[in-house]
Amino acid sequence: MSKAIIAPLPGVFYRRPSPDQPEYVQEGDQVNPGDIVGLIEIMKTFYELRVEESGVVAGFLVNNEDIVDAGQEIALLK
Repeated sequence: MSKAIIAPLPGVFYRRPSPDQPEYVQEGDQVNPGDIVGLIEIMKTFYELRVEESGVVAGFLVNNEDIVDAGQEIALLK
């Protein structure tokens, strides 16, 4: 059974803290509550997207720099 990580806000989704840094998490990584999986940028303000439950990242449903809507599924945990 998989659980979705949901975007709480609309904006641009980023998988890295900055262009020259590695991605926060990769598919197959173990994550725990509070771990950051990405950023959502709204008008030059960046909000951390954090995991609420433990699991393994099964995959991302959006790409780096995609525009996302509030309530949109970003990634799946298994």
